[in-house]
Amino acid sequence: MSNDNSPIILAFSGGLDTSFCVPWLKENYGRDVITACVDTGGIDAAAAVALEKRAMALGAIEHILIDAKQDFFDSVIRYLIAGNVLRGQAYPLCVGAERGLQAARLAQIAAERGATTVAHGCTAAGNDQVRFEVALRTLSPGLEVLAPVRDNNWVRDEQLAYLETHKLPLPSQGSAYSINRGLWGITIGGQETLTSDGSIPESAWVLSASAFSAPQAPSNHTLEFAAGIPVALDGNSLPTVELIEQLEDLAGSYGIGRGIHLGDTVLGTKGRVAFEAPAAITLITAHRELEKLVLSGQQMRIKDSVSAVYGDLVHEGKQLDLACDDIEAMLTSSQKRVTGTVSFSLRPGQLFIEGTSSPHSLLAATKGVYGESAGEWTATDALGYARILSLPGSLQTRAAGK
Repeated sequence: MSNDNSPIILAFSGGLDTSFCVPWLKENYGRDVITACVDTGGIDAAAAVALEKRAMALGAIEHILIDAKQDFFDSVIRYLIAGNVLRGQAYPLCVGAERGLQAARLAQIAAERGATTVAHGCTAAGNDQVRFEVALRTLSPGLEVLAPVRDNNWVRDEQLAYLETHKLPLPSQGSAYSINRGLWGITIGGQETLTSDGSIPESAWVLSASAFSAPQAPSNHTLEFAAGIPVALDGNSLPTVELIEQLEDLAGSYGIGRGIHLGDTVLGTKGRVAFEAPAAITLITAHRELEKLVLSGQQMRIKDSVSAVYGDLVHEGKQLDLACDDIEAMLTSSQKRVTGTVSFSLRPGQLFIEGTSSPHSLLAATKGVYGESAGEWTATDALGYARILSLPGSLQTRAAGK
């Protein structure tokens, strides 16, 4: 045991792993523990009170709750929208994208409390252990980072037995599914996601459990963007966090944004998780359609290439890397004219983009009408262009001796 008497700052979610860590760290390091919850969405007032009570009952000397939802949007989500980031063409990084921000806040708390050590409850099997450690070591290379559950290979039954032996409160049990919730969506893990064949049952969905058993009537809506930022839903101007939360309720009730993502973990293995991201899928789908109207084809291709890299970096917990700063600068520049309104309809299981309009419309800027009449060019120009465009193919055919 060291002579360091500074408190240990523990990232705390209230689940079994982090609940176990509070008394175990106190017992094994002889130091006070301060629990910290960085709220990036999914924690209501009642949950916040319950978290603090649990932390204190487990032995923490202080519990800190930080509302970081707006910060999460400003530092991460806005770029995921700007880049239309969907990992594996499906998954909008519902959970995991916030880990860099949460690590930054942990490091900040440690500095404010004079702490030399931070801890997390991640296991050796998931992505979050890497995300936390990469971000923390990037921000504060001198910080000691502890991961008791991972480093000691504690299993669930052993942790429960430890808490029972010490007569400490146990986390709520009874669910066969591991649920993580944030501003950008929900992930759901269960027995079914451990293999590649089959979905979770209808009852396991959180936001859309009744979307098909008690279907909503079709409805029509609008989203407005200003320089790539969503600013209004159905004509009502809203702060971004509130807009996302309202859109989650609206689109989630129709079963929009459901999926099961199969892809590569940070460790290089394959992993599978169910997700619900109604707001993320609706915003990205609408935003991309608006971009098609106001950006050139070349802009879209370049943006797609860097956005894929950005998504990989965020997935791996590397959004503090300077490469992300560079990509974010490019994405910000690309959004200057992404202003306008997108109309969409909702039916159970279907998001349909009706149309879009913008003061920067490239469609409205031309004098031509697609498929109908020429505009800034003549029929002769079109014929000459077709001849020039066919030259590479003609030369290849000639060179082949045909």
